[in-house]
Amino acid sequence: MKGTNSDSIQIQKYLHGMDYPASKDDLIDCAKENGAPKEVLDQLDSLRSDHFNSPVEISKHIHD
Repeated sequence: MKGTNSDSIQIQKYLHGMDYPASKDDLIDCAKENGAPKEVLDQLDSLRSDHFNSPVEISKHIHD
């Protein structure tokens, strides 16, 4: 599922305080703690990679 730039910005808002590198599960847990809605959690869960070294990597996967 290809995301938009606004999707990436929205997701990063809910990943505030995330330490990298991080697993997909770490990202989902952080987003939950920051009050992310189901749509954001679903988008994180749909990312193809299970390991991320930076917010930029997450954005690249959102736009793939």
